[in-house]
Amino acid sequence: MANYMSMDHLRFLMHEVHHLGEIISYDKFQDLDIDSIDMLLEAAKSWADQEWYPYFREMDEKPAYFKENKVFSHPQLKKIFKDAGDNGWIGMYFDYKHGGMQLPYFVALGVNHIFESANNHITGYLGLTAGSADLITTFGNQTLIDEYVPKMLAGTWGGTMCLTEPQAGSSLSDVKTAATLQSDGSYKISGQKIFISGGDHEATENIIHLTLARIDGAPKGTKGISLFVVPKFRIKEDGSFEHNDVITAGDFQKLGQRGYSTVHLSFGEKDDCQGFLLGEANMGLKYMFQMMNGARLEVGMSAASTATAAYYASLQYAKERPQGRRIEDNGRKNISEEQTLIINHADVRRMLFLQKAIVEGSLSLLMEAAYYQDKSKQGPEEERKDNHLLMELLMPIAKTYPSERGKVAIDNGLQVLGGYGFCMDFVLQQYYRDVRIMSIYEGTTGIQSIDLLGRKIPMENGKGLMLLMEQIQKVVSEAGTYDELTPYATQLTKSLGMVQKALTKLTPIALEGDHERYLSDATIFMDMASNVLVAYQWLKMATIAKQALVTGQGLFDAHFYESKVHTMKFYFKYELPRVSSCLETLLMDDSLTIVNEQSELLV
Repeated sequence: MANYMSMDHLRFLMHEVHHLGEIISYDKFQDLDIDSIDMLLEAAKSWADQEWYPYFREMDEKPAYFKENKVFSHPQLKKIFKDAGDNGWIGMYFDYKHGGMQLPYFVALGVNHIFESANNHITGYLGLTAGSADLITTFGNQTLIDEYVPKMLAGTWGGTMCLTEPQAGSSLSDVKTAATLQSDGSYKISGQKIFISGGDHEATENIIHLTLARIDGAPKGTKGISLFVVPKFRIKEDGSFEHNDVITAGDFQKLGQRGYSTVHLSFGEKDDCQGFLLGEANMGLKYMFQMMNGARLEVGMSAASTATAAYYASLQYAKERPQGRRIEDNGRKNISEEQTLIINHADVRRMLFLQKAIVEGSLSLLMEAAYYQDKSKQGPEEERKDNHLLMELLMPIAKTYPSERGKVAIDNGLQVLGGYGFCMDFVLQQYYRDVRIMSIYEGTTGIQSIDLLGRKIPMENGKGLMLLMEQIQKVVSEAGTYDELTPYATQLTKSLGMVQKALTKLTPIALEGDHERYLSDATIFMDMASNVLVAYQWLKMATIAKQALVTGQGLFDAHFYESKVHTMKFYFKYELPRVSSCLETLLMDDSLTIVNEQSELLV
């Protein structure tokens, strides 16, 4: 089996850390058991080994390209779409009534970790198809559901979300794409959309664009945006296709993820683009956020998975590459000895442990967010509300931390290879290029940071943060029962105090109404908070590992659990101390980035 991720770590997170058994105990998942899910994971890994991973480098070397108003994708993508539809992979978390597997989202995200690690060029096509179909099942009428969803889950038709416009960028209040009501109840759509991932390719017969537009006379700003189902091809009564005046105006050739098409779409150039209102008018942005939340978790998983694959590639190289000799106790090297493998050099091991700490911590954070997402839809109402708050709070962090620190992890992996890491002959440079987009997709790091500090932390008077603190304190208390872990529980408590100190400094600024200043260093706060959250993930993993070592009861051998405890200690020594430098910045009174009379200093 190809070595680009750890099935053991994934099972550890699903079974022992985040309690899959608890999720599948709900009535909705009564047909599932642990053994069947393990079989599903093995099937996903086998398919990824055979059909995904072998094409990873080729999709970079032979990228999607634009010619004669069409985008041509790698031929393997068409096979992936067909196999994914035939075997139910697109509809993993969809209900049976819509033709899905009715799996928890938690399991679907774990499966996607396998796929993303094997080939990060492909999963976006399938994920956007599932996400757009999910919006139709949630908000669409039965006619729309029957017309589009079966074909999408079958992999016959693809799907996208179309938000960004040339003049608006991330400012969705400035969306100008227009929708004009027609006598038959449909709408004429006209406008431009850019950076549309998977927006055109040759792998499916049709592509269904979930498109934000403004109905004539709608209110200004985000309150006047509606959501429309806009097919690339209209379906006539006899089942045949006709063009729907959706034109691919061009594509974007990218630094990385070159097998994943990104296009500029033009709607209604010939005044003949038909769209269908999804749900109620002027509710489009609210609807789209359901898809965007899922997409943000998927982007975080893509970053974590790309960094995971890079870690295993650099680890393999370090185990095979002889260079230099170890320093002996006298401070000298014995040049008469054979060269040692570079994995035996302390600084190389530091870089490898950093990668491991980042990628495995990221995966735990993502799986916890997915856990809360599933629990927000099951069980008693009050529990659902609390789990929804926890999911909302973790969402921007789960997208941002893997994206930002994943870059650092892969950068260290490239450094492990030295000069070879910079060469096209080795795969690290591709992972390095591929991961760079992840902190931009689905809202940049700055946008996620403003969302965290400006919206998620104050939500319901900070209740989500209080709930999260309760969860962290439980882990701190459990860790404190083991002498070996007690110092780390104390260190995490101290770091939590630093986060609270930062909020104590910042909150009065917001209450005074100086919101620009309050949010001006939101990315610094994000760095601080996400670092603490991943430390919490590591202490949780180490506590479970320590318990398995003490009791002798666990799914894995002692070496596996010892690795978790050791990597936790590494994280707390090398990564968690960065929290104090973030705090120092946040406590300073200087406002050096806000527009004022000194703005010309940038010139």
